[in-house]
Amino acid sequence: MSEEAASSVEGVIRTDVVIIGAGPVGLFAAFEAGVVGLSCHIVDALEEVGGQCIELYPEKPIFDIPAVPVCTARQLVERLMEQCKPFEPPIHLGHRVMRVERTEATQRWRVETDRNLVFDAAAVLLSAGNGAFVPQRVALPEAPALEGRQVHYAVRKRALFDDARVVVAGGGDSALDWALALREQAKHVTLVHRRDAFRAAEATVQEVKRAAAAGELDLVIGTIAALNAPDGVMQSIDIKTIGGGLTITADHLIALYGLVADLGPIAQWGLDVRAGRVAVDTSYYETSAPGIFAVGDIAVYPNKQKLILSGFHEASLALRKAYTYAFPDQKRMHVHSSYDAKLSERILGTQATQEAARS
Repeated sequence: MSEEAASSVEGVIRTDVVIIGAGPVGLFAAFEAGVVGLSCHIVDALEEVGGQCIELYPEKPIFDIPAVPVCTARQLVERLMEQCKPFEPPIHLGHRVMRVERTEATQRWRVETDRNLVFDAAAVLLSAGNGAFVPQRVALPEAPALEGRQVHYAVRKRALFDDARVVVAGGGDSALDWALALREQAKHVTLVHRRDAFRAAEATVQEVKRAAAAGELDLVIGTIAALNAPDGVMQSIDIKTIGGGLTITADHLIALYGLVADLGPIAQWGLDVRAGRVAVDTSYYETSAPGIFAVGDIAVYPNKQKLILSGFHEASLALRKAYTYAFPDQKRMHVHSSYDAKLSERILGTQATQEAARS
């Protein structure tokens, strides 16, 4: 599933489906493509699989994946990678899809990336989450030099904060969740928000206030005014409050101000876009362009639920319609996976080979 393996083909890469986005829904779509009998390539602008799950909350627990009582976002991505491994879908990371154009002679899609990969595909599956997104950064001159060392926009390795003095800035679910999650791990946690009203679940807000009252963490209403980093090492943070200000000793700042998101080039592809999302027909989650499908957070339709499990369902139906574009002269017969001999042989054979290699 490496870039090297995928890019070994010279010229235009012909495939049944191009999946744009390597988040959980995109990875499950690669598995479903194999189940249906479609070849696919996955393309993602990020340098790591997992999409927003890995970028924003890799160690946050997820509770609503069927038959998995609890797992972290990172564990979910790892399991999905394992699940689609029997089909070996090539994954092209660090590639942003810039153009998607229909080839009139073949009625297929030409897909081009910013790093000169070109695909010839029967169908395109958009699973790009919120499209292109970046975290809102700390607008202070000292911040850029500290990013990745002491200023963070996501929690990727919790161990980094062991016995550290941590300031978490933000008022949404992510900020409050991480302030609570790190309070027993870090030496001290301070949650800073610009006002005494939060954009988080009420139960979480009440738990933060209870923890602050009990001395488990500090809650400060104010804004980050300065990062004090003599010799390039942050030692403290100045906070501006209504009554004046204060300085907090800090080893790390986790700034969770949210994301700036837009569809990027997707907005120029002639699709029906509504409020930054791509409208689909819920029969097969097909967009206004026949052969282009949208699933996961990027898709919008009445009563849309932004859940990973909803994206799994959408991808499953979309790929069954995609099959008709890849093989217009064939009728695919539905077979339950339990009775699909070829599928069983492929998956169980791959697992047996892996177990033998490990023994």
